[in-house]
Amino acid sequence: MNRGTDREVPGRAAEAVTATGHPAATGHPAATGHPATGRIPLAVVVIDPDGVVSHWSSGARRIFGVPKEGAIGRPATDLLPVSGALAEDDGRSAAGDAVFDGDGPNGPDGADLESSLDGRLSYPAAGRARLTVPEGGRIDVLWWAYPLVGPGPQRLLVLAADAGRLGRDHTDAERVAPGFALHTDFPGAELLARRLPEILPSMSVRESARIASQILELGYPVLEFSRHERVPVTPDWGVPRRAERRARRERAERARAHGLPVPRQDADDGEDLEYAAVRERLEFLNEVSGKIGTSLDLSRTIIEVSRAVVPRFTDVAGTYLREQVVAGEGFPDGVPDTTTMWHRVAVEHTDEPGRWDDVIPVDEAMPFPAHTPFFQCMTTGEPVLVPRISEELGHAIASQFEKRDIRPLINHRSMLVVPLKARNVVLGFMVLLRHPEREVFDDMDRVTGAELAARAGLVLDNARMYTYQESVAETLQDSMLPHIPPRMAGCDIATRYLPGTLLGRIGGDWFDAVKLPGARTAFVVGDVMGHGLNSAAMMGQLRTAVQTMAALDLPPARLLRNLDDLAQRLGDTYLATCLYAVYDPIAGELSLANAGHIPPVVVRAEDGRSELLALPTGAPIGVGGVPFEAVRVRVAPGDRLVMCTDGLVEVRGEDIGTGLATLCESAAHPAASMDAACDTIIRALNPSGGRKDDVALLMARLAGIEPDDVAEWRFTVDPSEVCRSRAVVREQLHEWGLGQKLIDTAELMVSELVTNAVRHSHRGPVELRLVRGETLLCEVDDDDHELPGLLSARPLDDEGRGLRVVSTLAREWGASRTGVGKTVWCELTLPRRR
Repeated sequence: MNRGTDREVPGRAAEAVTATGHPAATGHPAATGHPATGRIPLAVVVIDPDGVVSHWSSGARRIFGVPKEGAIGRPATDLLPVSGALAEDDGRSAAGDAVFDGDGPNGPDGADLESSLDGRLSYPAAGRARLTVPEGGRIDVLWWAYPLVGPGPQRLLVLAADAGRLGRDHTDAERVAPGFALHTDFPGAELLARRLPEILPSMSVRESARIASQILELGYPVLEFSRHERVPVTPDWGVPRRAERRARRERAERARAHGLPVPRQDADDGEDLEYAAVRERLEFLNEVSGKIGTSLDLSRTIIEVSRAVVPRFTDVAGTYLREQVVAGEGFPDGVPDTTTMWHRVAVEHTDEPGRWDDVIPVDEAMPFPAHTPFFQCMTTGEPVLVPRISEELGHAIASQFEKRDIRPLINHRSMLVVPLKARNVVLGFMVLLRHPEREVFDDMDRVTGAELAARAGLVLDNARMYTYQESVAETLQDSMLPHIPPRMAGCDIATRYLPGTLLGRIGGDWFDAVKLPGARTAFVVGDVMGHGLNSAAMMGQLRTAVQTMAALDLPPARLLRNLDDLAQRLGDTYLATCLYAVYDPIAGELSLANAGHIPPVVVRAEDGRSELLALPTGAPIGVGGVPFEAVRVRVAPGDRLVMCTDGLVEVRGEDIGTGLATLCESAAHPAASMDAACDTIIRALNPSGGRKDDVALLMARLAGIEPDDVAEWRFTVDPSEVCRSRAVVREQLHEWGLGQKLIDTAELMVSELVTNAVRHSHRGPVELRLVRGETLLCEVDDDDHELPGLLSARPLDDEGRGLRVVSTLAREWGASRTGVGKTVWCELTLPRRR
């Protein structure tokens, strides 16, 4: 009925209206004789200026026999046909006003019920009438009509009670008639003033309070009996007593036990307005609960919480969260203080667009001083209600916003600050504001806001925990995935890792590329079976083991054999598949071994043909006792190697051969870059992005190294060979056209490495190799297995300075064991070729 800010469900609370005749207060002149007893349904009808019904209570439905749906919007004269009056025409008033109950016109204006429906009354009217109900019967009713004045659309309030039921409850009364009395005559008047707005829940509190004040000013509805009793008619908001409800159940059980019909219990009879009001609040909270928490995404949850309360409960909602919550960190510790930073994460309002955006922007962080309601809320964890923001408080709040005057936005508004808590920790708070013309927040709103905030706090905490756990999982996953450079010796590399859906977000898939002696590169792709942190941890252990064993330059089959032994020692809980390949760009050859993994794809540069390499499958890592075999495959410059995990090609319910065929087809598709080629494969095999398993993909373009870019020499174990090594290096670098500064640096580094090799080699020979690629690679091999290390040389020591010089000058250096000894290598950055 309210066309303003109120958005309560129309007519919901009015379904519980009943009337009870209460004895007048002791000592009142008319408070003598027989008191009224029983519960009488009270009809509440509101009529607009056009004579159309705009409110129809459940009591009206019971008395007049018309449901609410059939009454709202219909002319009142069609629903309240008065055929005549039944009582005597003595025209007495209980409080100076006339009692209107005769055959003729009633009241000082001569108005009966029908004539009062046009809303022209200036005084209240009352009467007794016989009505014809839709079922064909006729009933006697007592009615009161109140003219309503003011800005609202309502013009007439009609109250009615069943006179026949009153007669049955007062058999010794000679006459029953409606009347009016000043509300001060009865102690129940204050109850009416406080509770009458609740029988009109579809109105705003301001509108219903206006109606209540007019009723109290014009006269309180009473029943007058001929034996000089005067009993007030007041709505009964009390929930039926437990004993009364129990008595009803006992009567029903006795009737059933004796085979008698059980009296129909109208559910509305036991309902009360206060209960209905609370029920409406609960329905609102349930409705809000259904709108929030639809996602575990923290940002989306914040928006849902803000939009759920605007505009129905409030006109402005600002949400603030602690810094740790926004950052996706762990649970915030300690009680907030004046240094705690609060991030404004959402502002929802019904004002004109843009009014709040510049003054109160989202994503701003600020602390709050101790004298503000916000600090009180976040430290006590309790709602803070400010009925109206005064000029003084508005100035105190506005002082926190530098160079921005927010007082026009907040002054004279009603404010409710509610904490967002979870597990007794304040995660944030919501600032709720209502327009000055709207009713202020009250204690019921405080309770509703607190319950709303409690539910929102749990939802936000679930989203926060999910965000935090997802962040931890992603951090763990990222830490275990290598950061492979896009270019290594003789090859270009591109990789992709796609986490699975929520059920498989943390997986055991991994890939890696390891630099090996002789300008070679090892490629590895593996998949630990299962998902979760345990699988990810197992993956981390296996990946570290592969890196360590690859640095030892173990052959592929031997490496998988050692990895299988390691998995057996770690436990028999997990299995893993693994594909290990070593690329020699100088020889143009791949050496591969497989442990239960899907085979790789090679795309030939010559004709664009793709082929699935036929490798011995082998058993997964962790089975134990199964041999592994290595296969050598010739490759040409420009060929591409594609390695992936089964999450990319395997779909439940489909043949894996279909996925492998699609992999071969998409891998052969021309692409402008390596990244574009990877994206083509992903789109072909994962178009919707909804695969449950995680995916690891590694692609390498095998560019090779031209023979002219490689130079090799052998030296005997003779100190004089160091001088010759410097000379051949100088000559070769001049031939390659490198600058003098770089030649001098390379000559010095080679001199140090060859000197160490000659000194520590047992029988020789010492081998020197220069490889020109993206960098200048210098490698020195000897037959000593002991790896060198940096030493702390004192001023008079003769040894320990060589590798320190190399470490200082080189872009990168290292040492690894080989089958016959060791290799010490270093790299220098080369200028880009033209």
